[in-house]
Amino acid sequence: MAGLICWNCGLATGLEGKVMRADACDKCLADQRCCRGCRFFDPMSRSQCRERIDTPIPNKEKSNFCDYFQVRQAIQSGGRIIRDIESKDDKKKKFDDLFDN
Repeated sequence: MAGLICWNCGLATGLEGKVMRADACDKCLADQRCCRGCRFFDPMSRSQCRERIDTPIPNKEKSNFCDYFQVRQAIQSGGRIIRDIESKDDKKKKFDDLFDN
């Protein structure tokens, strides 16, 4: 992987490795350690997160201190994101969540 892909513009961010709270995309300046850049972000889930967070985060596009944050992995083609990469565990959790009361 040639670097992290921005959740906002879909281009390479210029960042490598662990994402810190102050990190932003070189191209569009979007914060990268935010809900929208997290692999657990899901607009259809409660609080828009697949993890069971205690306190909802109101602004999903700004940096935060969420303990569950993990960088979203994506495949890039022609300079744009073509799909997110999900692990088997992510797929199983989504399936199990369908039947969770």
